[in-house]
Amino acid sequence: MSPATGTAAEQTTAPNSPVPAVRPSASAGSAPPGAATPGVRPVVSRTLRVRRALRRLPYLLVTGATKSAAIVALLLLWETAPRLALVDRTFLPPFSEVAQAWWGLAADGQLADNARASLVRSFSGFGLAVALALPLGLLIGWYRPVADLLGPLLEVFRNTAALALLPVFVLLLGIGETSKISIVVYACTWPILLNTISAVRTVEPTLLKLAKSMNLSAPRLFQKVVLPASVPVMFTGIRLAGAVSILVLVAAEMIGAKAGLGYLINSSQYNFAIPQMYAGIVTISAIGVLFNQLLVAVERRLTSWRAPAGG
Repeated sequence: MSPATGTAAEQTTAPNSPVPAVRPSASAGSAPPGAATPGVRPVVSRTLRVRRALRRLPYLLVTGATKSAAIVALLLLWETAPRLALVDRTFLPPFSEVAQAWWGLAADGQLADNARASLVRSFSGFGLAVALALPLGLLIGWYRPVADLLGPLLEVFRNTAALALLPVFVLLLGIGETSKISIVVYACTWPILLNTISAVRTVEPTLLKLAKSMNLSAPRLFQKVVLPASVPVMFTGIRLAGAVSILVLVAAEMIGAKAGLGYLINSSQYNFAIPQMYAGIVTISAIGVLFNQLLVAVERRLTSWRAPAGG
């Protein structure tokens, strides 16, 4: 038999090779040319993510150092000023002593108990204020007759400070939990309400004209255009209310409270435990920062449709 008429196996075998050269066959399930090999794509993607993270690492370090520089400088000033007798360390102890006092309060459970009492009151009042002020603000901002009806009444109460009404709340509701939560609700309602009204009334007119040209009904217009466009300004009021809920509560807890960070600060002052007093103040500041960051994260999640700033 001539080589030209040999079998396929004979043609694919090298003349002097002990191992036959097997030609891959499409029927054997082999991948076509250029196809990705199983297991290679995840490894490549993971490698790219690691490289991108390493490239961003210097930027993240510089950004973190820039953002924390002012805080570090404040803590250094707080530590050195009393030790250099620039201020009386009796009334402003070094930060290291405050940190030791904070650790002592945390170790014996006082800090956790008082912080838990304050957080329950603050978050309860804040949640009730959001549930009350958001729908009312949307209603007043969207319907002019409702605004005309409630506008004068709102102007009277919005100019009355919450702490000025604290004795009234105590007289009417007692010195228990009800008065403290109620004063938080009152104080938090106004930032949320006023910012929500402003958000609805200042929606871009071009968006409204475009939506009306598509023959959207009033409910659909409100749902698809007005409400999403109002979220950023509404969250400005919510974040302001979050800070107010903690500040007002601390003042309320200094009157007739048996637990809470305000009570801890007040009792520490009366007992001249100054480091413990500053430890309570630092705890309130830390809670306020964390609460604000939580609200910022929620806002970013709800406004993910917006273009990034500067993009």
